Order: sequence, then structure tokens, then C-alpha cells
Amino acid sequence: MSRIGLKPITIPSGVEVKISDDNFIEVKGPKGQLTQQLNPDMEIKIDNGEITVARPTEQKAHKSLHGLTRTLIFNMITGVTEGYAKTLEIVGTGYRAAKQGKKLVLTLGFSHPVEMEDPAGIEVEVPAQNKIIVKGIDKQLVGNYASKIRDWRRPEPYKGKGIKYDNEVVRRKVGKTGK
Repeated sequence: MSRIGLKPITIPSGVEVKISDDNFIEVKGPKGQLTQQLNPDMEIKIDNGEITVARPTEQKAHKSLHGLTRTLIFNMITGVTEGYAKTLEIVGTGYRAAKQGKKLVLTLGFSHPVEMEDPAGIEVEVPAQNKIIVKGIDKQLVGNYASKIRDWRRPEPYKGKGIKYDNEVVRRKVGKTGK
């Protein structure tokens, strides 16, 4: 039994949801519009301002898709109403970030600065030299772009230098002891 899949999704005011054939979902809200093709096996219905997701059989594949489908729809509705944001922190001497138009420029100890072009639908803010905020309405795009930024210099366990998420805890290791 999927506990998440059974929960109905309330459609907030100002949000318009359209479900066409083969479960192609279109969600419009104050922050923008998202579309996604979901599995055609799932039964998605709108009744009295609530979306419900049902599975056709008790097969393992349908059970796993039940909760996933409901969560994807919920994330789309949350994205067009509130949006998503990921905050990254840069730790290390000489490591910094700057914004040049649509480009994010990272100085991370390489022989050259790393320049990253902002993808469509993503907004990047640099409020301080050691802080990056990635914002957008699509949860998957925000997470992927934040992950790509982090991959340039992941936090290392000895000094903690690198790019980390703001809520990430870096497990530190004890270095060598000199005699």
C-alpha cells in the first residue's frame, strides 16, 4: 500500500491543472508553467479541486509508480506556486563565485576560472563571494544544476574546502601527525 500515493493533492487558488490523453500534465501558476508526460498506466483524476492518483493493479511496477506519480504532480504544483531554491557555500582560501550577466564564474584554485552558463528556467544569485543560490520552478532542474556546480570542487574531508550545500555536514578526518 502506497501511503504517499493515496494522499489527494489540493489544487491551490491561482493554479490551473490540465490532464490530457496519455497522462500529459500541464500546470500553470503565478511563477510559470510546467509540463510533464507521466506513465499512462496510472489513473489521474481531478475532482472538486483535488487530484487523486490510482493504480490499475497490485503489480510491483504499478505500486512503485503510484507514489512517484503523485509526488511528481505535487512537485509541479509547488514549483509554480512557491518555486525551489538550493543554497551552496564555498569554503576555502581564494575560492569565490561571481555573476557576469548570464554566466556564473567560479574561482576554485584551477589555473583558469570556471564559467557556467545558466540553463533556461534557472536563476542564479550570488549574494556574497562564498554563497550561491540556485532558484527555479522545476525541482529536478534546480537540483541538477546545483549538483553540477558542486561537482567542480566537492568538499574534502581534511580541511573541508570545496563547494557544499548549506545544510550538508562534511565528515572531517584527522590528518597526519608530524613527529
